[in-house]
Amino acid sequence: MKLINCCSKIFIISFLLIDTFAPLHAQENLNIKDVSGFGDSKHHWMDITDHEQVIVPSKDQESYQPANVREIANNILLYQQPNGGWPKNYDMLAVLTDEQKKMLAEHKDSNHTTFDNGATYTQIEYLAKAYSILKDERYKDAAVKGIRFMLQAQYNNGGWPQFYPDLSGYRKYITFNDGAMVGVMSVLQHILQGSSYYSFIDDDLGKKAAEAYQKGLDCILKCQIREKGTLTVWCQQHDNITLKPTGARAFELASKGSAESAEIVELLMKIDNPDKKIIDAVNSAVAWFKKVEIKGIRVKTIPAKEVIYKYHDAKDDKIVVEDPSAPPIWTRYYELETDRPFFANRDGKAVYKLSDVSRERRTGYGWYGYSPAKVINIEYPKWLERIANKNNQ
Repeated sequence: MKLINCCSKIFIISFLLIDTFAPLHAQENLNIKDVSGFGDSKHHWMDITDHEQVIVPSKDQESYQPANVREIANNILLYQQPNGGWPKNYDMLAVLTDEQKKMLAEHKDSNHTTFDNGATYTQIEYLAKAYSILKDERYKDAAVKGIRFMLQAQYNNGGWPQFYPDLSGYRKYITFNDGAMVGVMSVLQHILQGSSYYSFIDDDLGKKAAEAYQKGLDCILKCQIREKGTLTVWCQQHDNITLKPTGARAFELASKGSAESAEIVELLMKIDNPDKKIIDAVNSAVAWFKKVEIKGIRVKTIPAKEVIYKYHDAKDDKIVVEDPSAPPIWTRYYELETDRPFFANRDGKAVYKLSDVSRERRTGYGWYGYSPAKVINIEYPKWLERIANKNNQ
């Protein structure tokens, strides 16, 4: 039996290896002025039509500055649902009108709570930091309620769905897409690392957080795709029963996902004393990133006639051009078994050139990205050096 010093409290957990967590002093981030975690949700609120939104932005919607901590935290409270979670696709920094606040208060709906697009886990992190600064009990209470919501939403196999409690359709799948499960795991990791802004967590909740984290870590390792005896990476979604890669929306087919896998690897590399399973998972994923990188091209945004689609307005277009000096790039999806880069349309059919994707999907989805580059060039070398030093001690 070992001891965790978490938030100046002692949690006694017989099965958890405490030395798997990286040192607190090296990783704690108290920069509450960093509101980038809300960026994806803001983008969807401002730029993409969401037919489930309770309020929509006005043409002259103003925003709070990152220094307006109290106002932003108070906004976050307005969006929290009765079950403790948050809906997605709103701007937490928007200066809301009295009418918008009234609408939010009158339309509380626990069926739309989610971990998609940064929802719930980002609000919990912010409220915890806001409480550490302002000592407003409402922020602490809301954060605790949010953490309990996260724990309730976890499957017995350790995974988290995209939505909870609405598990209809693809919402039930274990979701790595847009950082959903990694975001939840990061909150739990910060609690277990003893981050000072979680000093309000009591022993009972801390123990439950530790158990949930360990189950989540086991689930991540079990979801890693193995082909012909070799570990590769992860899909955006995995079946909540079989853990196999699966599709979600019509254009989100079962595949190997580069961006989501890079986020998972970064999470795994934050573990201080990784065991063999974690080391193998990281090494295998990085080897796959290097194997499938694409050289000599870049994606160019070009002017085009404006078209209004159901979910967004397209004022430009995207094309792939040859460029020998371009850094390596990755497609969002790679075929299972073959590793062939591919794309898809709303008809659910794979295509193999960006030009064969409809303009609506070309401009409304991120088909290429550079996320693995940070892992390969920055994080992975530092991780290798760190674990080598640990082994030599």
